[in-house]
Amino acid sequence: MTREEARARAKELVARMTLEEKISQMVYDSRSIERLGIKPYNWWNEALHGVARAGLATVFPQAIAMAASFDPELLGKVASAIAEEARAKYNAAQREGDHGIYKGLTFWSPNINIFRDPRWGRGQETYGEDPFLTATMGTAFVKGLQGDGEFLKAAACAKHFAVHSGPEALRHSFNAEVDDHDLFETYLPAFERLVKDSKVEAVMGAYNRVNGEPACGSKRLLSDILRDEWGFEGHVVSDCGAIADFHNNHRVTSSAPESAAMAIKAGCDLNCGCVYASGNILVALKKGMISEEDIDRSVIRLMTTRFLLGEFENERPYADIPLEVVDCPEHQMLNLELARESIVLLKNADSILPLDASKLKSVAVIGPIAKSIKVLEGNYCGTAGEYVTIADGIRRYLPGARVNVVMGSHLYRDRTEGTSEPDDRISEAVAYARLADLTILCVGLDPTIEGEEGDASNEYAAGDKHNLLLPKSQQNLVDAVCRVTDRVIVVATAGSCLDLGIANDHAKAILHAWYPGARGGEAVADILFGRVSPSGRLPVTFYHESNSIPDITDYCMDGRTYRYLKEKPLYPFGYGLSYTTFSYNDFEITPAEGGYRVSVKVTNTGCRAGREVVQVYAKMRDSRYPAPNYQLCGIGSVTLNPGETAQIEIPVSQYWLKVVTDKGERVEPNEGITLYVGGHQPDDYSCQLCSSICLERRL
Repeated sequence: MTREEARARAKELVARMTLEEKISQMVYDSRSIERLGIKPYNWWNEALHGVARAGLATVFPQAIAMAASFDPELLGKVASAIAEEARAKYNAAQREGDHGIYKGLTFWSPNINIFRDPRWGRGQETYGEDPFLTATMGTAFVKGLQGDGEFLKAAACAKHFAVHSGPEALRHSFNAEVDDHDLFETYLPAFERLVKDSKVEAVMGAYNRVNGEPACGSKRLLSDILRDEWGFEGHVVSDCGAIADFHNNHRVTSSAPESAAMAIKAGCDLNCGCVYASGNILVALKKGMISEEDIDRSVIRLMTTRFLLGEFENERPYADIPLEVVDCPEHQMLNLELARESIVLLKNADSILPLDASKLKSVAVIGPIAKSIKVLEGNYCGTAGEYVTIADGIRRYLPGARVNVVMGSHLYRDRTEGTSEPDDRISEAVAYARLADLTILCVGLDPTIEGEEGDASNEYAAGDKHNLLLPKSQQNLVDAVCRVTDRVIVVATAGSCLDLGIANDHAKAILHAWYPGARGGEAVADILFGRVSPSGRLPVTFYHESNSIPDITDYCMDGRTYRYLKEKPLYPFGYGLSYTTFSYNDFEITPAEGGYRVSVKVTNTGCRAGREVVQVYAKMRDSRYPAPNYQLCGIGSVTLNPGETAQIEIPVSQYWLKVVTDKGERVEPNEGITLYVGGHQPDDYSCQLCSSICLERRL
């Protein structure tokens, strides 16, 4: 069904509704209209990394981990699997007459906000700090979720529009101030690409104000930019409770009817909350703040989406997808593949990894995340049929060895003075570390520490981190273990960067596993013991705690992310080690439709098979406007056996080869462009860490 056909049918259906019936469709828990054959429908569903909050589902790695794969093709397959499970669960719920929350087909995913500040608790939900990577991964996710059939398999939603990345504690009242250069260079490109390239069906407005306007009531964002400039044709939904913030917290209106009118006039069609549902629209209409035509416009958009999903067909599309696809073996293997690709090897001194299981007789697995399921899941998750913890995965490789798994410390100490748990597990951990041939320290964060406002209640408060260090209880554990043995490998989990303190120098190897999904422990062990070579790359900069990071309330990009960083980081964006080595040759650039095509030959020069992530960066030389240090503009990957060579071709869109003016316009750089290709950033520090250089050519 084309959008034009769906819209025509929606327009005809809306014309038959009463005013009250129309308004009843503008809230997330819309009611039935039996005389028109409209069933109740709850628009609120989540699918960030699997169908969430609706029972059994494949729990894939968290979004930030998926971004670390730098593999949009694989992410598209994952999103397609999520859509299959979504349809299967929807079909089953429909048969049971269940139209409740988290049982529908409109998914409020992906989160494509830019992870500009490493302390932001919800950064784990994003695809990292780079606009190109975020746009590329987000586009792949939307295409996979929505499918390419006659009807949408599921409807995706790009959130949170816009300029939204903390602080969580202030989000209901915060005003994000940003100039047009940063707005159009950093904060908006991913949304633009998802609208234009993947035809995302929905956009969710953010809680905060943007330069004084509430995002869910911003004429500039929702009308001028989203619809008039970009041609968005889907529907807009508010974040939950965001419209009530207009009068309760932002104080830009004085009443709920005024807030409803402001949002509707700006183009917010659906309210997650109660402002549209409590008669306020009728009051606004009676007072002339809005017209019935404004209401019709929104309801037609909403019903168009429901027609595109096939809800009103005599034979509903995808009705034959059985419940058996949910968390099926094929999806579990896809889950494992992505988890393996997402894990980043940060350090491997003396090539201690991969481990030889036959040489290990006693291994100490120490730390509060070793047996944790929470760290596998991340936030906004479903419930897997089986979980493989990090300790489980390690044990499978060491059936003949003694594997002692001890907690070592609490995950964190309560922030309330006087209620802290003592470090009563450290002596046990030290004792087992002394006995072991090897100690694997499993430390980090989980979603109870970093996350969304209201979800995390700990020493960090409100979900955001106050610093980049491990919680103090884990710092004490790491320090104690590192004092008694130098055979230490660290496996860290977090949805953000961590500064591991003494372990940065003392540990022989460091793996960053993010929140790796239900089979994450298996993936970690597969890398530790060399079943696969690590290939993940950092989608965010790993800062030193001592780096001068601007205040989280400052939305200026100066000094932020690898594109504007002025100091040497702990580990750079795009970085990640392998168990093998690769060389690059025959770098060519040819014009192509919409930009250029980069061609390069990649050879596995090591002794192990491995996957190489090929990265293309641009350096725009322009003296008129601020230009990034380097700008990622193309990615590809290839898996090669030792000695094998392959030619890789990567498209580079002209869109990413422009500088942004003070007015937000994209223009050609006046002093030319240099393109670089390699397995990492072209800066000196990345080349030093990876012991390889990038090839370069001027356009």
